[in-house]
Amino acid sequence: MNGILPLWKPRGMTSHDCVFKVRKMLRTKKVGHTGTLDPEVTGVLPLCIGRATKVAEYIMNGGKAYEGEVTIGRSTTTEDAWGETVEEKQVTESYTREQIIDVLNSFKGEITQTPPMFSAVKVNGKRLYEYAREGKVIERPSRTVTIHDIELLDDRNILDGGSISFKFRVSCSKGTYIRTLAVQIGERLGYPAHMSELTRIRSAAFEEKDCVTFEKLEELISAGQVERALFPIEEGISHLPKWDLSDTLAMKVKNGAVLNMPEKWPDDQVAMNHNGKTLAIYQAHPEKPGIIKPVKVLFND
Repeated sequence: MNGILPLWKPRGMTSHDCVFKVRKMLRTKKVGHTGTLDPEVTGVLPLCIGRATKVAEYIMNGGKAYEGEVTIGRSTTTEDAWGETVEEKQVTESYTREQIIDVLNSFKGEITQTPPMFSAVKVNGKRLYEYAREGKVIERPSRTVTIHDIELLDDRNILDGGSISFKFRVSCSKGTYIRTLAVQIGERLGYPAHMSELTRIRSAAFEEKDCVTFEKLEELISAGQVERALFPIEEGISHLPKWDLSDTLAMKVKNGAVLNMPEKWPDDQVAMNHNGKTLAIYQAHPEKPGIIKPVKVLFND
């Protein structure tokens, strides 16, 4: 069984829980996820089955999109609604819709974030959440991420009250912490804040409409139709440039051969295709001009 299974992750399960459950359901060990979602977050979680695990990193590096909610007036240890309160401050100001939109737009482009202590980032070989559970706060490296687009999903003209919540949609690069973004939005508004709700609506090429729930997957397995839930490996690398191969070159590519660089070769990693199937991913040789080499061979039989 080979392919990409876009799962709609339910609340209350870790990404690893989902992998473990799908392994049992499909009776296969070769299942991997494509980037963690916090237990309380729902949404698109593509799982790679069989050979598709070879392209997991390409899905992981693809763009993401989320719909979330910011609550202004309270910050927490985990930067979401489920952590302990760090600071509370009654919101005494009111904001116009235009003011909120201006603040959201100010995050478009490259921004710097510091990963929250309750995250899976490793520092000195140890996950940050492991330090956090020991009550430790340590220095952690900041990272640059990209906000491609962000919009307000609230049609109120005036937002006010002791605590203000509003929903937003954001598309962003790999590595963006939406929890941290919620805190940063609060800072721009002059108040402590946290992320009170989050759903991932897209991961690389996969959207909610492509996903199956555990219940739907169980139905398909019972009916012997699990293939209906799987997408071909090519879907996970659909953003890469493509190069069509002759029969002769296809045999060489299957064997991972180093080749002369064709004319008009893209300045990127390239999906090497034959009869509609991606056999391998190639790139320019880093040390030999005019030569291309395999990054990953996907089919060699």
